[in-house]
Amino acid sequence: MSSFKGQFRYTIDSKGRINIPAKFRKAISPEANETFVITRGMENCIYAFPLDEWNKTEEKLRQLSTNRKDIRLFIRMTTSYASESQFDKQGRIAIPQYLIDLVKIKKEIMIIGTLDKLEIWNPELYEEYLKSNDQSYENLAEKIEL
Repeated sequence: MSSFKGQFRYTIDSKGRINIPAKFRKAISPEANETFVITRGMENCIYAFPLDEWNKTEEKLRQLSTNRKDIRLFIRMTTSYASESQFDKQGRIAIPQYLIDLVKIKKEIMIIGTLDKLEIWNPELYEEYLKSNDQSYENLAEKIEL
C-alpha cells in the first residue's frame, strides 16, 4: 500500500513530464510496478494513483450500479480521462496534454500527497481553492473527529 504525505513545487517540462519527488517515489508500493494512472480529479486538479491503488478504485467503480445515469456519467468522466504512465530514468511521469489543459497548468505545479494518491495542481488555483474555503482547520477537525 502506498502512502503519500506532504507537498512539493516543481515545473512541468515542454513534453508534459513532471518529476515525482524522491520522498513520494520511496512511498510507492512494489505492487504499483512504477506505474501511475493519471486521471481527472476533484476541485480542478489531476489525480495520480499508483497502479495498485488505482486497481482498488477501479474495483469500487465496477461495484456501482450502472443503471443510474449519474453513476454512468461519473464512471465515464473518470475513466475516459485515465491513462497509465511509468517512471522514466529521471523519476518523471508524463501527464496527458488534455489534463494539463483541463486544470490550467502552465509551468509550475504543486504535487500534494493525499494518502493513497497524488494531486497535481496549478499552484495559483490551489491557493484560490484554499482561500475560497470558509472553514478553518480547527472547524474541519471538529466536524470530522478522527
